[in-house]
Amino acid sequence: MHRFPDPRDADEEGVVAVGGPLKAKRLLAAYRQGIFPWSGDPVRWHSPDPRSIFWEVKLPRKLGKMVRRGGFTISYDRAFREVVQACADCHRAEGEWITPAFVGAYDELNRLGYAHSVEVWHQDNLVGGLYGVHIDGFFAGESMFYRASNASKVAFAGLVYHLDALGVALFDCQVINLNTYNLGAVLVHRDDYLRMLKISLKLPTACSGVPWPALGCAQLDQTPLKDAVDPERWHVIASRRREEQGREPHRRALERVPSLRFWRIQGQPDDPDRDG
Repeated sequence: MHRFPDPRDADEEGVVAVGGPLKAKRLLAAYRQGIFPWSGDPVRWHSPDPRSIFWEVKLPRKLGKMVRRGGFTISYDRAFREVVQACADCHRAEGEWITPAFVGAYDELNRLGYAHSVEVWHQDNLVGGLYGVHIDGFFAGESMFYRASNASKVAFAGLVYHLDALGVALFDCQVINLNTYNLGAVLVHRDDYLRMLKISLKLPTACSGVPWPALGCAQLDQTPLKDAVDPERWHVIASRRREEQGREPHRRALERVPSLRFWRIQGQPDDPDRDG
């Protein structure tokens, strides 16, 4: 196993280590130790203090109307590499931190079943999405993008309902900014974060280390995102995933997901009548 220095020994900027290969197994080791890669050549490995996590997630109001007006549908793990590349293109003006090496490393992590994406579509066009890393009871959001108004908000809501259904205990967003703050992110001391991480990594959740079902694990038809579910569009992929789970018992969802959470959804967004 790849070992990093103790994250509590990070410098004032939160840098734990510099350089080394950006490979899937090293990424897994880093996340398990509370460390993540960031921009730089060579790559810089961070564990900031304080750390940002989602605490009380605030979903946008009128999600249903956003979905219907945008004509959006949602999928999971259908276009991972395209989502990562779209995030890189979208944030290029802020500095190229999602480099080709990053894209390749997270694509490898996706093939291993630990990096995942949420896609938002308008017809056949990918108009929004996000990606992150899921290990047992831990999820770290990495980046998101949009090409249509409200598409990233719909992607985030799709992620939140999905993570809740999986039983994810710790929802990490690494570094706080205005966007994540408005979505419910808070700052915690690194020592507290590392304690929560240690607990979360011991919690088995559904779909850890395997591809996410194309329709997700949440019952979106019972949420304000119900109109983003298009069973006819995704039934072939969903059937294929079910066949894979039948052949490989370790891929089956847990009968009961863990109840421990270090985060929660704040209330429920309104979903007005279609004519509202």
